[in-house]
Amino acid sequence: MPIVAQSTETADWVSRYADEVIAEAERRAGAKKADGTADEAPGADGLTVVVASGLSPSGPIHLGNLREVMTPHLVADEVRRRGHTVRHLISWDDYDRYRKVPAGVAGIDESWAEHIGKPLTAVPAPAGSAYPNWAEHFKAAMTEALAALGVEYDGISQTTQYTSGAYREQILHAMRHRGDIDAILAQYRTKKAPGKKSQKPVDEAELEAAEGSGAASEDDGTTAGGGYYPYKPYCTVCNKDLTTVTSYDDETTELAYTCACGHAETVKLSTFDHGKLVWKVDWPMRWAYEGVIFEPSGVDHSSPGSSFQVGGQIVEIFDGVQPIGPMYAFVGISGMAKMSSSKGGVPTPADALKIMEPQLLRWLYARRRPNQSFKIAFDQEIQRLYDEWDKLEAKVAESTALPADAAAHSRAAATAAGELPRTPRPLPYRTLASVADITAGAEDQTLRILSELDPTRPITGLDEVRPRLDRAEAWINTYVDAEARTVVRAEPDTEALAALGDEARESLRLLLDGLDSHWSLDGLTTLVYGVPKIQAGFPADAKPTPELKAAQRGFFALLYQLLVGRDTGPRLPTLLLAVGEDRVRRLLGA
Repeated sequence: MPIVAQSTETADWVSRYADEVIAEAERRAGAKKADGTADEAPGADGLTVVVASGLSPSGPIHLGNLREVMTPHLVADEVRRRGHTVRHLISWDDYDRYRKVPAGVAGIDESWAEHIGKPLTAVPAPAGSAYPNWAEHFKAAMTEALAALGVEYDGISQTTQYTSGAYREQILHAMRHRGDIDAILAQYRTKKAPGKKSQKPVDEAELEAAEGSGAASEDDGTTAGGGYYPYKPYCTVCNKDLTTVTSYDDETTELAYTCACGHAETVKLSTFDHGKLVWKVDWPMRWAYEGVIFEPSGVDHSSPGSSFQVGGQIVEIFDGVQPIGPMYAFVGISGMAKMSSSKGGVPTPADALKIMEPQLLRWLYARRRPNQSFKIAFDQEIQRLYDEWDKLEAKVAESTALPADAAAHSRAAATAAGELPRTPRPLPYRTLASVADITAGAEDQTLRILSELDPTRPITGLDEVRPRLDRAEAWINTYVDAEARTVVRAEPDTEALAALGDEARESLRLLLDGLDSHWSLDGLTTLVYGVPKIQAGFPADAKPTPELKAAQRGFFALLYQLLVGRDTGPRLPTLLLAVGEDRVRRLLGA
């Protein structure tokens, strides 16, 4: 099996897989040429590389599922950059059965259980949807997110493929070779898979995110009576897959089945297009049908005896070759507990793109090897991630970034088709979030504050800081608790001011005296950190000692109490700019 071992090296994992994929494509092309079956290929070198992903629109398609797309996308994009023709197939598994009623979908309750067993495209869309069925409803949000992320792909509806008869010959071939398929599956049916070693999800919502589509646990075609049939018809009366195949004739292709609804009939598979191959046969059939060279799989498809391992043998029945297939690890969510309680479900790529730019989301997937788990932040951690990204951007601009880091940045910021749209003036995310918090989205106040951050190069319009500003504002409004929001005092706390000791009064005087000459983000940063140093008899640029750090913390808590009524808040320089010089002076008792 051409499965690439996961390396622990720090080199760029995308380039390594691209090397393997191109070599495998060349090997297959050479083999076809040798036996005279080579087709005309559109690439300048006669080489077309096929990579694949599979997504089940059985409910909201979450950020764990996105790894199924981003892993082959990044490899495909690197292959394109090298001048080869690539097809990235995304198979929408919309002909899968509706398995269960998902949690967290507005307007959906247990009454929807009546649709369990139907194809996803035969289940009505949630109430109020603009789409014709369940599958199209949930595909739409993912399609929009993939466009924003710059993912180029060919979408394939499995409903269309099966109902149009595109796989008819493959189905008949599988039924003729059902004994061979059954023999392969029998090797694993009695084996107990070893316990998986994986990151433990922290709550039920993360557990849901880790499950995958559920296809890996579906039946493999064995019937209660001991017969084996790798094809599962949907009943022509109730349209559900609660069916049991009772007989099949290879010569006439007549297949008899019964359904739990009471219906029974005999159909000809040579003309019948209302069913599908069971998952463990369907997946390798598609590898052969499409000539897939690279397709990753999640942990639910990668354990011993599971879909990917068994598929490596079944694909040979269809005269195909198993793709290079790394296992990809769990994608967690920082801030998941709060989200699951408020949203009732796991976050999707669309949710992430409301609070972060596409470049940052791409980078999170590009910088980690597929077998490495990572978390996507919906809590305060997002500010640190943005700081890290901005530092990387600076290092790339200065040509000081490590090669693997520079490669991850390049893959995040652009595709082979060009650079993704970006914020013209990417101010720090935490600064924009603080401003959005304090101004409650008032654009005039936001522009005033941002224009004062750097007087030597003032912001003249909010479009300069968009879309990052919009993302930061969405994060503040959606994921920061109301009690953690910043509310500036309307009036001075006269009681607290009157109770101040001499040392506290002196610190406020030093701050107020310096406001005029330090009114910028950098200037105020120097001022607020410098006041405790000056009070202690040191210059403002002295290196802080443990004692000075303690004095600074006390000074900051004093300012926060007098300005916002609590001990912490947004970064003080940003807060002072947001409040405005006149109001700062009034609230601090000038």
